Amino acid sequence: MPELLSIQQALERILAYASPLPVETVPLEHAAGRVLGESARATVDLPPFPSSAMDGFAVRAEDTPGELPVAFRVAAGSAPPGPLSAGTAAGIATGGTVPEGADAVVPIELVEDHGDRVAFSEPARAGQHVRPRGGDVTAGDVVAGAGVRLGAVRIGALAAAGISAVRCSRKPRVAVLATGSELRPPGSELAPGQIYESNRVMLAAALEHAGAEVDVLPVVEDDAAAHRAALERGLDADVVVTSGGVSVGPHDLVRRVAAELGVEEVFWGVAVKPGKPLAFGVRGRTLVFGLPGNPVSSLVGALVFVRPALCALEGLAAPEPVYHRGRLSVSLRRNLHRDEFVRARRVPTDDGILLEAVSGQESHMIVRAAAADALVLVPRGTGEVSAGDEIGYLPLD
Repeated sequence: MPELLSIQQALERILAYASPLPVETVPLEHAAGRVLGESARATVDLPPFPSSAMDGFAVRAEDTPGELPVAFRVAAGSAPPGPLSAGTAAGIATGGTVPEGADAVVPIELVEDHGDRVAFSEPARAGQHVRPRGGDVTAGDVVAGAGVRLGAVRIGALAAAGISAVRCSRKPRVAVLATGSELRPPGSELAPGQIYESNRVMLAAALEHAGAEVDVLPVVEDDAAAHRAALERGLDADVVVTSGGVSVGPHDLVRRVAAELGVEEVFWGVAVKPGKPLAFGVRGRTLVFGLPGNPVSSLVGALVFVRPALCALEGLAAPEPVYHRGRLSVSLRRNLHRDEFVRARRVPTDDGILLEAVSGQESHMIVRAAAADALVLVPRGTGEVSAGDEIGYLPLD
């Protein structure tokens, strides 16, 4: 058997085949979670006019302190009737247009408002509480650059800058299928030797969270013709993700049938636990992932290898997994030959995140894994990583 690839080597080979998908126009109200394929630029200066940051009175700073007549009042959304004459003040609402001639706004709580006159006890400072035109952004400036994922803050910024639609990479279409004659739908009656199938819904949830449109295909029996029909259907997608049938047993048919359908295998086997017998191949632009059937192995493969590929297809500038940092609550022994992902719980403390390994680390124990919200990456080697040591982890929530 050839030497197993490291996690980084496997990722590099996968990402070499994951080119961004074509871009499409997306209305801003439907763009949350999408990745920009082209930079989005402001259509206006923001603010588009000098505006007040407070409810109060617009003045010429040089006219304060003292008492001034109120020339007019400016509501938000309406223009001043004209410039502000020297020796006068204008009532103004938050967001209102600061009239020409005024260079400061004095908050209402700092003045004595007598209706047609207003008294200022302290001198105003030029520029105070005035939002200058273009102080946030000027027309033509980049509001969000290509390769970023749009969350709530960026969506708000784009809307404020007058952008009603954005150009985003198309969502990757993913076909998910599970293999195994022993698999039955949850809730059905189990015969001897049968188990409930959980990988498809788990994988679909993980990959939809990464921005994919997922088509969950029916379970495939351990039969070459059934594998061929399912894979032929799945290969119409941008990405095919299978679970089970990628090892070397007599019923492990995925890799052989995929090869018969023209899938070029790029690699098989990664030095990771769980998830070692992972296969990756391509047919044209379609990426094909063969994940192990054990649920936790399948989950690790999806999070560590498939999701970065989806992010790259979406055009994300940095598609690789982002490892957070925490401290171990107990010592963990290293695996000599493979990097190992250990399921753990995150416990916030005054010193940061404490990581507590959950009981039951075998790769089939998906129910035990439900108690975890982190995958701790224990690098291969001799000895152990000691309690209190800082270590990287992937969030599971």
